[in-house]
This record gives sequence, C-alpha cells and structure tokens, in this order.
Amino acid sequence: MITHACFLSTVTFFFLVCRLLGKNPKVQEGLPQPPTITSQSPKDHIIDPRENIEIKCEAKGNPDPSFSWTRDGAHFKIEEHPNVNMRPNSGTLEVDITKRRAESFEGVYQCTAENKHGKAVSDNIVVRQSRSPLWSKERLKPRVVQEGVSLVLPCEPPAGLPPPLIFWMDNNFQKLPQSTRVSQSLNGDLYFSNVRREDSRNDYICYARFPGTQTIQQKQPITVKVLNLDSINDTMAAFYNDTDLFSEAPADERMPSFLIPKDRHSSKVVLRGHKLDMECIAEGRPTPEISWTKDGSVLPAGRTSFLQFNKTLQIDDVSDSEEGVYRCTATNKFGSVHHTFHVTVKAAPYWISGPPSNLVLSPGENGMLTCRASGKPKPLIRWTKNVMPIETGLEDDTMKVEDDMIIFRDVKTSNSAVYQCNVSNEFGYLLANAFVNVLSEPPRVLTPVNKKYEVIRNHRAMLDCSFFGSPIPNITWFKDSRSSTLDGDSYALHDNGTLEIRISRPRDSGKYTCVARNILGIFENHVFLEVKEPTHFLKQPEYQVIKRGRSVTFECKVKHDSSLTATMTWLKDDEELPDDDRFVVGAESLTITNVVDSDAGMYTCIMNTTLDHVSASAELTVVDTTPAPAVVDERPDPPTDLELTDQTKRSVVLTWIPGNEYNSHIKNFLIQYEDSLHHRGHWHNLTHVPGTKTSAHLKLSPHVHYTFRVLALNDVGWSQPSNPSQMYKTDPAAPDENPTGVQGLGTEPNNLIISWKPLTKLQSNGPGLHYKVMYREKKPGSEWITTNVANNSRFVVSGTSTFAPYELKVQAVNNYGEGPEPAVVIGYSGEDVPKSAPTGLRTVVRNSTMAEVGWKTVSDDSIRGFLKGYKVHYWRDHGVHRHHLDHVEKILTFSGNRSHGILPGLHPFSDYSFYVKVFNGRGEGPPSITKHFRTPEGVPGPPTSLVVSNPNLDSLTLKWSPPYDPNGHITGYTLKYQPVNNSNELGEEEVLALAANETSVTLPNLQYSTRYRFYLNAKTKIGAGPAITQEAVIMVDEGQSQTSHPKVWSRTVHPPLKERPASPFANVSSSVGDDGALISWEYWGSEKNVYVEYIANNTMVSRQVDIATQGWFIGLMCAIALLILILLIICFIQRNKGGKYPVKEKEDAHTDPEFQPMRDDDCPFGEYSDSEDHKPLKGSRTPSNGTVKRDDSDDSLVDYSEGGDRQFNEDGSFIGQYSGKSISRETAEGPQSSEAPSPINAINSLNSFV
Repeated sequence: MITHACFLSTVTFFFLVCRLLGKNPKVQEGLPQPPTITSQSPKDHIIDPRENIEIKCEAKGNPDPSFSWTRDGAHFKIEEHPNVNMRPNSGTLEVDITKRRAESFEGVYQCTAENKHGKAVSDNIVVRQSRSPLWSKERLKPRVVQEGVSLVLPCEPPAGLPPPLIFWMDNNFQKLPQSTRVSQSLNGDLYFSNVRREDSRNDYICYARFPGTQTIQQKQPITVKVLNLDSINDTMAAFYNDTDLFSEAPADERMPSFLIPKDRHSSKVVLRGHKLDMECIAEGRPTPEISWTKDGSVLPAGRTSFLQFNKTLQIDDVSDSEEGVYRCTATNKFGSVHHTFHVTVKAAPYWISGPPSNLVLSPGENGMLTCRASGKPKPLIRWTKNVMPIETGLEDDTMKVEDDMIIFRDVKTSNSAVYQCNVSNEFGYLLANAFVNVLSEPPRVLTPVNKKYEVIRNHRAMLDCSFFGSPIPNITWFKDSRSSTLDGDSYALHDNGTLEIRISRPRDSGKYTCVARNILGIFENHVFLEVKEPTHFLKQPEYQVIKRGRSVTFECKVKHDSSLTATMTWLKDDEELPDDDRFVVGAESLTITNVVDSDAGMYTCIMNTTLDHVSASAELTVVDTTPAPAVVDERPDPPTDLELTDQTKRSVVLTWIPGNEYNSHIKNFLIQYEDSLHHRGHWHNLTHVPGTKTSAHLKLSPHVHYTFRVLALNDVGWSQPSNPSQMYKTDPAAPDENPTGVQGLGTEPNNLIISWKPLTKLQSNGPGLHYKVMYREKKPGSEWITTNVANNSRFVVSGTSTFAPYELKVQAVNNYGEGPEPAVVIGYSGEDVPKSAPTGLRTVVRNSTMAEVGWKTVSDDSIRGFLKGYKVHYWRDHGVHRHHLDHVEKILTFSGNRSHGILPGLHPFSDYSFYVKVFNGRGEGPPSITKHFRTPEGVPGPPTSLVVSNPNLDSLTLKWSPPYDPNGHITGYTLKYQPVNNSNELGEEEVLALAANETSVTLPNLQYSTRYRFYLNAKTKIGAGPAITQEAVIMVDEGQSQTSHPKVWSRTVHPPLKERPASPFANVSSSVGDDGALISWEYWGSEKNVYVEYIANNTMVSRQVDIATQGWFIGLMCAIALLILILLIICFIQRNKGGKYPVKEKEDAHTDPEFQPMRDDDCPFGEYSDSEDHKPLKGSRTPSNGTVKRDDSDDSLVDYSEGGDRQFNEDGSFIGQYSGKSISRETAEGPQSSEAPSPINAINSLNSFV
C-alpha cells in the first residue's frame, strides 16, 4: 500500500510544502489568518507637489484587517485632517492638496494592519516632496582663454529632489557636440582638455531636468572667446617696434595632467548592489586618451561600462569582488599620468535565502521561523511579536529566540501571531512580517472532482491529488472497486499527492480515488484516466525523382485513436509550404504540379493529435527532361580529405583540400551537415567560407550526430559535394532557448488556454523534451502553479476566475536540465457576457430629427472581458398625432469606452424610447432601464394632394389633403399662384394665408385660357414645409354657344406623395476614392447646416457641413485673392515704369549751348587744373562730343550734390551747378587727373545718383 505522511519531527519545516497550498486562495477561504501586508509605498516615497498624495498600504487576512498609521513615531489621527482620507476596505491614505501644500504632509509614515489574530506593519515610508528650485540669476562674464589651454565651464545646478539630469545645449536647443576633447563630468560641468578657435561661441547653456516635477531649467548662457595668439602677436608688434612678444609657441603641446581628480590617490565607498562610478578627466595637448585597469584582477564582464569617451568607469550591481585598487591612466605622445582609486564595498542588509515564510502548524507540531540576512558591517537582528519586542529569556516554553531564528515546540493556538524581523546596520534596514497560524483543519482535496486525464499507451500518466489539512493528511490511492490500494513497481506516489503510472496500458483506464486522512476526518476525490492508442504511419512518403514540368505526389497515411482530433501538416525543408497553387494538399497526400527546380528538397508529413504526433520525411529530386550533358570541365572538383580537429562540446574545426579549379578561381566554399539522429538523409546548409580559406571553426548544437561535406563555387557553378567527413556526436545538454509565441486566452468563462510554438528536435538539445508550464493569477500573494506538458503545445487551465489576468511562463526542459529563465507573458482567462447594465441614462434633444443620448459606463470588473463598446437600441413609440405603435427597433453601435452618442434621422414631434447594452468579445450584457424622450416639432411635409375643381370662366376651386407627416401642430397654409405664359415666364405672384382647418379655397378673377401655377405648403410654429405644386388652364369649348361650359386642364408638376417619410433626406449614397470618401444625398428641409455621421476605423465621427469649411470654397477664395494681388503688382509696375526726377526731365527738355566744358588749350596751367571742371556732373547727361548742356530752369541739383566748392561766372551765374567734390571720386580717379570726361562715366555717375 502506498501512503503519504508528514511525520512530526525536526524536519517538519521542510515539509511545509506538503501543506501545499497554504497560500492557495481556495484553501484560505473560510480559514482564520493573521494579516499580511500585500502592497505598500516605497521606503523613499517622493511625491509630485502638483498631484494629490497617495501612501499605499494594502493587506489581507481573515477576518479583514483594520488599519492605523503613525507619523514621525506618533499616532496619526486621520479624523483630525479633513483633507486626508483612508480608502474603503484598505489602509491606503489619499491626501487632497488643494487646501494645504504638499510639503506640510512630509514625514515618516508607518501602517499597521490588525485583526484578532495579529498585527503586521509596513516599512517606514519617508514621504518627501519633489523639488526643482530655480537657478540663481547671475550675470556671467565671458571666458577669454588662450588657444590650447584647458577650460572648465561650471554648471552648478540647484539641488533638487530627486537630483536633476544635466545636459548642455545651444540657443537652438541642439546638444553641444562632445568628444574625447570636450565632455561632461558626473557633476554636470563641461570640461575642455584643450580649447580650439572653433570653441568660441556665446551660447554654452547648461540645462537641468528635474524628473520629479518634469520641469527643465537653464543657466544663463556662457560666452567663450578663444584667442589666436599669432594674430595678437602681429598686432602687438606694430606698437613695440616689431618685437615678437609671443616668440614662444602659444599653449605648448604638453603631457597630460588630471583636472578630475586633483590628487594622485582617492578613496571611494560603494554599497553592494549599487553602481560604482569613477571618473578621470585629463587636460593636455594633444588630447589624452584614458584607460582603466584593476590591480590583481580583470574588470567584471557584462557589468562594466566605459562612458563619456572612456573617462568614466561604471560597474553595475557591485559585489564584494569589486573591492580593490583601480587605476586610470591618461596618455598622449609626451607621456602619461596615473590616478588610483581605493574602493571599499559596504552592504546594507540583504536577504541570504529570502525573508521568513509564513508558518502553518497544527496544535502540538514543531516549527521554525528563520530570518537569514547579511550585511557589511554585520547587521543587528531584532524580533517582535505583533509589533511588541520579544525580550530574550522571557519567551514561554513553546517559543525560543536564537539570533536569527525563532524555534517553536509543541505549539498552541496562543502562538498564532505576526512576527516581525528587523535587520539593520548603518546603511539601511530590512523589515519582514511572517505569521504563525496554528490550525486544526480536516483534510481537503483541491483537485477538481471527476477530472479526466488522457494519456498515450506506454507513456507516463500523472494523476493529481492536491490536498490540504492540519495535521498533514495521509494520502492513499485506489482504483475502481477499491479492493486494494495501488502499490508495486508500476506506481509511484509523490510528496504532493500525485500518483504516477510509469507505463500506461489499456487496462489502466478507469476510475481512480484519492483518499486524504488525518485525525480530524477523511476526504475522497475521484478522477478518471483514459489510455489512448498511439498515432502511427500506415504509409510514409517515399523518395521521388521527377522530371521538370511533371507532377509528383507524396502519400502519407496515418492511423490514430478515433477519439482524438488529428491535424496533418506538410513542411518543405522544415518550413511552411510555399504559397503557390501548384501545391495541393489532400487528406492523405501532397501533390505538386508543374514541378520546377526550386521544388527540390525534403518534404515532411506531420500528424498532430492533442496527445502525440508523428512525422516522416522524403526527398524530392528534380532532373532535366533531356539527358544529362557530359561532364563540364569548368566546374571545380569537389574538396577532398575532410578532417575534424579541435573538438569541443559545442564546436569543431573542419579542414579540407580544395579540388581542381579549372582556371576559374574558387569564390567560396559551402559547408553542409547531415543530422543522422534527427534528419537522416537530409543535408542542411551550415555556413559559407571565402575561397581563400581551407578550414572553418564550426559552432555546433548539443545532441546532434553531425556529418559534414563541402562544396566549392567558381564563376561557372558549384562543384559536386565532397565525400562526407567522419561522424561527430555532440553530447546532450539542457535547452538553450524556450518556446516562443507564448500566449494565454480563454475559450470559456472558467478556463485559460496556454499555447506556444514548440521547439524543433534540433532546438531540444537532448532527449525527453517537455515543457514546464507556470502560471499564476496576477494579484498580490498569488503563487506560481507548475505543470509539465509533453508532446503538446497547449495546456488548459480549468476553474479560473472570469477574465482574470494571469502571468504565464513556459520553459523548455529535457533529461539534462532546464532552459533559461523564461519571460513572463500576460494572458487572460475566458470572457463572460457583462453582468451589469449602463446606468444614468440621459438625453439632450438637439433638434427635431436628432438627439444625443448618454449613460454612465459600466465598471471594469462588471465587463468581464475585453470591452468592445456600447449598443443603443431605440425605436419610435408613435407620432403625437397617431396612436398606432411604430415599434421598429434600430441599433447603433459605439465602439470603445464611450459614454454618449448621437441618434440621427429621427421623426419630428414623436415619442421615442431607448435602452443601452454594453458588449464584449463574449456578447452583450443586460439592458439598461428604458428611457423615453420626445422630439420637438419640425416643419411639416407637403400636403398629401392638391386637386383643381369647379372651373368657371374666371374662377376655380382648389382642394387639398393635410400633410401625411404634419411633424407638429399645423398652424395654417400658404397658397401662392401666378400666371405662366407660353415661354414659361412667370407673372405677378399672389399669396393667400389660409387657416389650419381649411381644406379648399375658391380663387376668383382668373383669366380664362391662361395657365396658372399653384404652390401650397403647410406651416407649423417652426416654419413652412415643402410645397406641393399644381398647374391648371381654364379653357372654353369653342364648339358650343356662348353658354358653353368652361373646363379645366391641369397637371401636377410634382406628383402628390401618398406617403413621404418624415426625414427630409433621400438617395443617400457614398463612394470611396484615393483621397477619401464622398457622401451625397437629396435634401428638401429648411436647415442650413446638415449633420453628417459616419464610421471611420470603427469610430463614430460627427461633422457639421459648413460652406466655409468646404475645399472648393476655400480654393475659390484663394484664387480670387491671388488674382487681386497680381492686378495690384501690375498697377504698381505701370505707375513706376520710366519714372524720372524733375530736374532730369528739365535737363532733357532745355539745353544751354553756351555752357561748354573748358578745353585743354584754354587753360595755361592744364596739368595742374582741377579735374572737377572736366568730370561729368552728377545728375547730368553728356553728349558724345563731350559737350555738357545745362538746364535753364530755376531747379538746381545743389540740393542733391555731395557738397564742395561752388564757382560762379562773371555775371554771377552758377558754373558748378551740379558739381561737388567727392572724396570717393578723388580716391577712385586720383587728385591730379586731367583726363577729359567720358560719356560712359557720365552715365555711370547718373546711375549712381539715381
């Protein structure tokens, strides 16, 4: 007989796992439990001063715990602070800072959760307000430095909480470029190892970003001027008799020296687990290079980073091994300099094996709480019970404190409490709560009742019996009639109650009973096992050789257990079949038509069932339709003498001798391998090697039987493969990777299906591949549940909560170990229809045909799935003038978390009802209450009919019927009529206002044989509706005497509508083009704006169509504006074209023949004469003969001249009327020029004036 017991002994602690599930929510329901802190704010809680404060404290227990707080060690009376509120059913504090500043709530807070079984406390939560103080306004003097020297631009940001992030930018908000020469230090200062002329600029700006308040502040810009002493030397030499004051080269090239740190040695203390930053910035010319070493060891790989162009050494997650001496070296061509850092590693307290675990015992059992922690210096450990200190030596006989342990013997219910372990040293503290819960509970089995297990014949079966009880129950298994317990070599009972059947046979199918016993009772549970027949091949695909252009068929016939669902899949070269119509997959075959060369390869048939799978492969070779040509000499010969050397577990070196190249150099080699263990007969490409090499270092996978071959390629083509190498077998190993595509979705409200993409045989790395599936509900206190899955890529979790988030992990495992730690994926259990209806229904009637409805959205926990949207069901109860029902229900869907929507196309003056439903992926929830509303009056429809009767020679009678859709209370009718001649020209219009109760009118004084057009429309208080139109002609029968009777001819221009819908819209249509959608309609209403509603990307969009926003209207206005602008430009050009100065016009109109320039022979001192007398005059024109004509008008260019001496004739006339000495002209032409004036110069002079 196989039984299970956890005996009361010193090893009871290690059998706590047998209580299984002491943290399972199903177990905890109804059991007393001391409080446990499940969530709390961080120890250092920095708050945003602009937002309300939340100090989190959540706890669980049975009964539910109550909460209290202390602040700065004293009891915090929440009721005395009106703007502080404790969240219901929680200990979380919510502080409203609208009335008091956030800084008034700074302090050290601690939360206590208490029920009748004990007290648990949170960490000390230090609440501090984030700060971003302003930069002091200072005027910064420009930094003037000599080229080549070092320079430091200080940043000195204000101290913030948390500290700001520093960066340097220019006025254009562009980051300043940094390099080995220019870089930022850890404190934010900007260091120049040596400055250059291009460093001169006036916008070196240091910015500080304060992450707590999300603000950025800037320092005043710093101006840097770099002087080039060569130019200074030239300038100074002119003042000191050409003495070279700076004969020495400025800022000599020099060996490095450190700017940071200053001394040759320094010390640093860093805490374990923190980052270690060491910084060395050196000056020198040329720019020094920085390198780092550690005395006696190498820098840790994977945790070491070199930042700021090697000037900062950063080591993450510091451990004790980082203690020691580090050296930074700055080097250039003139020498080097060193600095040493002596690093000491300290440690705040940290857990060695995790915090103490909760302990569940039954009366009389033994147990132990362990608080195993370390630190540097060694921390002090203090124990408390329900927050009260436990004094050593004052314990009772059931409990003893020994340093980091509390030992319990023969426990009693009085030992139930929450115990606190406080571990502290000068660098910090750890605080952990662990409860001891002494229970007396009869056994329970947690495995679902009548659970069905399926297994393939000859495979292992695992039947679960998860249990709980105190004392720990004994587990016994029976089968069918319970004639005897299950024992023998065929069975194994695990500590968690699971029964293992090592080799399942058909006779093992049946009913199994798990019995759990302790001194308080017995509990039974039944499960069922079904043993299925394995899947096997009846006919496998076979090797095929086919000519190009023909068809080929692979057969694959498989037999499987009839109760299992089977799926057949075909692969080509281990990948999906090409997306090609030539590949036809049948029920038991694969056919390829019109075969081409690329179809050659290995084809695999895979038959999958829910429990197992089988696969078989066959190769397809494609050959030419004509006989193979003779051997081509130009292709290279295959390589020879393949040899394997340097063999390791994961690599090998393959060498070979190339074959004959045939005058065409080998371009590269292709190395292929065959895995005779998994894919015998199938060669895979492994790697390419350049044609100049004859060896390759090959990385290998575990658990593969490798055989290699090599092919050579030249300009003509590939060689034949070489002879295979000897076989090389790699040892199995644990998987290197985990399955991908992990996801979790439910198909029913109480299940979760976890699926993944399985590993290939090559990825398995060894035999016995299976998957370790781990899942837990995503909420505080949930424990991981683990199950092993083999020969399947999905696992169904039953009995889940509805639409609950789960954390999922799938890890690959084989006989040699587990794969890497898998990533956590979030999945959701199945959806159920929403359980609540929207509330708070409201309506706002926009106009007579449109209303806006709103509602309060449903809470997230009531949706029970992925929210899809809301559906509004509405209908017209009846029109106000009608009493018959018009209940044609319409539905509008609003996607997403909407709380309102528009109901268009309503009937005016009607009663409507509506209700709202929320829906998710599973379906619709219950309907809300029904709400009613009424649309206001609108304009009426046209009268139903308009008939002409009782014609006389000068009169007739019009009769009409009221509108089919009055859309309100009819207040009257308007009749308009006018004569129409043969050319359809309208005469004078007559208008009659008629009462609402009239249905006919007689029109006198009409002209016979004249065509009249009548317009009749109805009115409500809103306005007039569309008119019905009728035409009539009074004619006299000429075949009769004077007493002949008149008759009328009439026609309806718009036939009367027997029934027209209340909506003034018709023929609504839409079309989609490249630039959008076009929506068109017919409209006979009186509204100027039309409300258009359409759906784009599943979102309801509403838009008012306004002419001012139409594209055609905007384009027309732009064209008119452009045309006006062009006309203005043309007018301006015409106005200014050919414009002249008044003096110039007079010059052109009047000339003085007596005004002549002086000739050379008239002047006895010509060589010394003033050239101004012969120069062209400003503002004048000079003829080609050199004669200058003056204007006889009173106007003069003296006002326009540039000044100078003025000369007069004997009669007093002004000789130099337009002359004036110009410094610029003297400079250009020379002071002694006697050259005659040139016409070209005169024109240029005029142009310069103009």
